[in-house]
Amino acid sequence: MRRKLLVSALTAAVFAYAGPSFAGSAEAEKWAKDEFQPTTLSAEEQKAELQWFVDAAKPFAGMEINVLSETIPTHEYESKVLTKAFEEITGIKVNHQLLGEGEVVQAVQTQMQTGRNLYDAYINDSDLIGTHSRLQLAVNLTDWMEGEGKDVTLPTLDVDDFIGKSFTTGPDGKLYQLPDQQFANLYWFRYDWFERPDLKARFKEAYGYDLGVPVNWSAYEDIAEFFSEKVKEIDGVRVYGHMDYGKRAPDLGWRMTDAWLSMAGAGSKGLPNGRPIDEWGIRMEENSCNPAGASISRGGGTNGPAAVYAIRKWDEWLRKYAPPGAADYDFYQSLPALATGNVAQQIFWYTAFTATMVAPKSEGNNTVDDAGKPLWRMAPSPHGPYWEDGQKLGYQDAGSWTLFKSTPVDRRKAAWLYAQFTVSKSVSLKKSHVGLTIIRDSDIRHQSFTDRAPNLGGLVEFYRSPDRVNWTPTGVNVPDYPKLAQLWWQNIGDVNSGAFTPQEAMDRLAEQMDQVMARMQQADERAGTYGGCGPRLNEEMDAAAWLGKPGGPKALLANEKPQGETIPYDELVARWSAN
Repeated sequence: MRRKLLVSALTAAVFAYAGPSFAGSAEAEKWAKDEFQPTTLSAEEQKAELQWFVDAAKPFAGMEINVLSETIPTHEYESKVLTKAFEEITGIKVNHQLLGEGEVVQAVQTQMQTGRNLYDAYINDSDLIGTHSRLQLAVNLTDWMEGEGKDVTLPTLDVDDFIGKSFTTGPDGKLYQLPDQQFANLYWFRYDWFERPDLKARFKEAYGYDLGVPVNWSAYEDIAEFFSEKVKEIDGVRVYGHMDYGKRAPDLGWRMTDAWLSMAGAGSKGLPNGRPIDEWGIRMEENSCNPAGASISRGGGTNGPAAVYAIRKWDEWLRKYAPPGAADYDFYQSLPALATGNVAQQIFWYTAFTATMVAPKSEGNNTVDDAGKPLWRMAPSPHGPYWEDGQKLGYQDAGSWTLFKSTPVDRRKAAWLYAQFTVSKSVSLKKSHVGLTIIRDSDIRHQSFTDRAPNLGGLVEFYRSPDRVNWTPTGVNVPDYPKLAQLWWQNIGDVNSGAFTPQEAMDRLAEQMDQVMARMQQADERAGTYGGCGPRLNEEMDAAAWLGKPGGPKALLANEKPQGETIPYDELVARWSAN
């Protein structure tokens, strides 16, 4: 949050100077008073927590460490502001580098493969939980906090307060990563347009049901068609019913692995991820840690009817209902497109960029009114025809602190202090207001977010709702995220280019994933590379042996477009509030 928040005079009063000028309570007092407000802690609690950092960091004063994260507003705040605060309070200098998500994954992979200490800590998506728990190259934080890292583990860390704790827990019940920022992939729409009586009447006449938040993909498609082909123009501006991106680039792969298939209904029931079939289509039986295959011939779902349907709809909607050129956008080019104000809805929108969408009109944002209030809202994602109650409904990113065993212990301890500082209760609420990537339940329920909720388009209501558990990151079925994720964008890119049909692309993707997992199986059986939890592929069988069978990939539906269903947004919020 860019505006200054009111600071309690009491907080400033309770601090007393202690320690050298480069690291001590005086510096903590200054930062608490000038920057780290609001907080869920009392003034005395905040004083004690920050004093703990002063004391715990003394053995590392003067050390310089390096950490890496992707470039989003939350991490920009950490890199520019929190590193300065941490150095002044502890005497430890942190070089917090920001790179693209693909470069972060590559650096993580390189450090794991070579054992070279490229960085002392990473903010690495919890999508790699299956990788970290198998390879055992990342530090098991549960054991670290109770053992070697106990002397530098914050007593008030309160791990149970983290919303994404289950996302960073391995099959062994151990915590491998600590959430630093978190955001969901939700539905975004122009609330002001959806509430216009003339547009509501036209939609009802054309489709036979009310214009509102789409519950299913049928309604989303009808709304996309309505604005792109029937409305066409609002207040002199050409408008469209859909926004997405399709450029052949790594972020196109994340566009799909970030639970697009699960939104269509391709996986099995189960939270945080489907079992036996997850949202990537990878099969892993209950009470097993061994992936058994991605192809339907092995009991997986990557090339099953629901997955193929998902890819087909992505391609179809992009070409029919999105603004010209969207098929050539990458993820970063698509983000500012909504702010131009010519798109009615987006089915796949990351809440990490809420801060951009509440920027004032003076900064070129045409989706807020003259007073800065959002003309849009966010709501739960609609689901495809293969989806069943009990399945996950979409993706939730949990960028999480990850330590590696290849990092020398003294540097690892110093980095762990910085990691905890960025998520401590002294800091986390203010950071949540800046980046709007909430990690703590106590933060989202704070009065400051109640006060700010009308300006955030439904973010607060969503994160306070029971629905938030239905959006989860990639899970433990994926045995090696870096090796498998790179296959997705190349194959999906061939759909966008027209070189392959959705079925051909998903058949090839599933086959390539099985080939990579077969090599992992060999390495695990030969050398225990994956701790005995590497893939153990099922023998190939005719697809008919699996399709539509209990626990198998879902069979082709006779009707993939059932009646559209919508819900009024205000009714939806009332349901959340009732819970």
